[in-house]
Amino acid sequence: MTRILVILGLAIAVVAQHVDARAAPVRLKDLVNFDGVRGNDLVGYGLVVGLNGTGDGIRNAPFTEETMSNILERLGVNVTGEKFRPKNVAAVFVTGTLPPFARAGSRIDVTVSTIGDAKSLRGGTLILTPLNGADGQIYAVAQGPVIAGGAVAQGKAASITMGVPTAGVIPSGARVEREIKFDFTGMRKMRLALRNPDFTTAFKIEQAINNQFRRKVALMRDGGTVEIDLRKAVGLNAAHLISRIENIRVEPEQKARVVIDQRSGTIVLGEDVRISRVAVSQGNLTLRVRERPVVVQPNPFAQGQTITVPRSDVSLTKEKGTGLAQVDGETSLSQLIQGLNALGVSPNDLIDILKSIKAAGALHAEFVLQ
Repeated sequence: MTRILVILGLAIAVVAQHVDARAAPVRLKDLVNFDGVRGNDLVGYGLVVGLNGTGDGIRNAPFTEETMSNILERLGVNVTGEKFRPKNVAAVFVTGTLPPFARAGSRIDVTVSTIGDAKSLRGGTLILTPLNGADGQIYAVAQGPVIAGGAVAQGKAASITMGVPTAGVIPSGARVEREIKFDFTGMRKMRLALRNPDFTTAFKIEQAINNQFRRKVALMRDGGTVEIDLRKAVGLNAAHLISRIENIRVEPEQKARVVIDQRSGTIVLGEDVRISRVAVSQGNLTLRVRERPVVVQPNPFAQGQTITVPRSDVSLTKEKGTGLAQVDGETSLSQLIQGLNALGVSPNDLIDILKSIKAAGALHAEFVLQ
């Protein structure tokens, strides 16, 4: 099992359990994407009606009135030349994902987001909205009540908003009307795309698949692709092949990586992180500036003004450091953390130390700052 160290807040936690140094086996379905098994993004423009006075303002969103007029005319209501100012209508974008192998009649979830100045979608209903794919074709139609989170409270002089009431979801709110044509069973070759490309992991996947079929049906093309020749998998089509190999377990290889979130002071280090011979010294420098203004008044019955004379005390203090810590030879993660704990450093100081060690060329890992 891979050991991961996580440092949060002002405490340094060390994971030092006696576990197997090898990575835990992972199912193939969690490591790769199968060729042809993918979703497709959908988007549409529509209207949400039934809002309690929290819809678009016509002056700031004139397209809402125009769209509403077009819909009413298609329904047989003539509003030409009429002036109406509905406050319970909002123009929205509707987005969703058409999952792989979705069939006509099945339902998918959609997300509804305002594009005007509407204040809330709570209580609204999305009217019939076609959802288009990247090719401009309509693949689904969405309609239904919007579930919006958050709340808005407003008075005469102030208002408060909690959450995001201008976006919501419609569970199973769209019905698939068009299927994506893809001859999955007629494939002759299939590619497995690694989600985290790595040559060693790709080679292990190739060996695991060939051992499963006891013949050479898989071939590693590069660090991110393994190709399977379905013609050599006698009696199996693409669907049967995936069902046989998706639960094969492989021990993936990972790059040594250090991830630092400077906002929260979180540090995550992988077990493979190594530190070469290096010395670390950590201390604090404190600068204090204190203002003590003095008020000076004129003497009694004298002509003058009361003035304030600025007085400042500036002090520079260098606190006693924790000394010099030396790391000898090729050091593992647990040894590094034990040495940093001996220094008594905080996570913020540890971030600066790791940056300096990386700059010195002694930290052998990918350094990721967030």
